Amino acid sequence: MTADTLKNPVHGADHGHHDHDSSSITIFGFWVYILTDLMIFGCLFAVYATLDPSYGVAMYFPSMVNAAGQTVPFNAKELFELPFVLTETFILLFSSITYGFAMVAAHKNNKGQVMSWLLITFVLGAAFISMEVYEFHHLVAMGNGPSTNATMSAFFTLVGTHGLHVTCGLVWMLVMIAQVAGKGLTNKVNTRLSCLSLFWHFLDIVWICVFTFVYLKAYASF
Repeated sequence: MTADTLKNPVHGADHGHHDHDSSSITIFGFWVYILTDLMIFGCLFAVYATLDPSYGVAMYFPSMVNAAGQTVPFNAKELFELPFVLTETFILLFSSITYGFAMVAAHKNNKGQVMSWLLITFVLGAAFISMEVYEFHHLVAMGNGPSTNATMSAFFTLVGTHGLHVTCGLVWMLVMIAQVAGKGLTNKVNTRLSCLSLFWHFLDIVWICVFTFVYLKAYASF
């Protein structure tokens, strides 16, 4: 309770009510942003499904370079390494759990635990991005870069857009760690933590869709 609240409890109550309303509006606005992002990813998924021959929609037959350096018909199963991507997936999913622990600590007003869980989440997110960059480098080195054919362009755009979002989330997380350390768990900081929580869990859901419709689809017929 602030000194101003002690001197003027009515004004303090109004101020607290104003903060609550402001927080609700901010979170509602962020939900609107999430919905617009969802539409963007929906378009990218549709483009990839149209250009991936395994979906049976593509009107052309792209080629790719296999591990032996030979140009062969596009085969996503041969191109992608499922165990590697599965590891990426578990890392990102686990980061969502650790972020959840950060929010639990925030509700308990435990500043130290919030910073610790955010730092662990950041490390896991950074590991995910590092593996994604490695995969991109590996594909380009094989000769299957984004300019190889339309299917690979759609793949790099879809997965790269998700990776760009995760990178923005990591930068945001660093800012939040600094704010929690400097300002403590104020109403504004907690609201920003809630928005980042929505963003981070949203990226997890998008990645599960990417893993299912891009990578797992290559290994299973459904």
